Amino acid sequence: MSRKIPEKWQSSIKAVKAVQVAFDMDEKIQLAIRKQALEAGISPSEQIRDILGLPTNKRPKRPRLTVSLSADDYALLGEKYDLLAEQQLEIKKKLMDDLINYVDNTLID
Repeated sequence: MSRKIPEKWQSSIKAVKAVQVAFDMDEKIQLAIRKQALEAGISPSEQIRDILGLPTNKRPKRPRLTVSLSADDYALLGEKYDLLAEQQLEIKKKLMDDLINYVDNTLID
């Protein structure tokens, strides 16, 4: 019995069929590829696709940094910022301020 895939999922079929390949290689090589990707404003996986001569996504992706925070992390950050752990949006705003201040004070000449 064959099930019909809903129309809204049709565009995801190729992504579902794709297989992620992980590369265990020398740290120096990984760092070089990551640096090239960063300088080109693309992801490391897009840089690898470009190096291998594969099609790349020409649309720019929204650049963002991510970090995973546990409930314990929110509790610690809540204490740091004098907020409740449940005030996650306010904590996120404080985190962003801290990151901006860090860059302004330590990385930019």
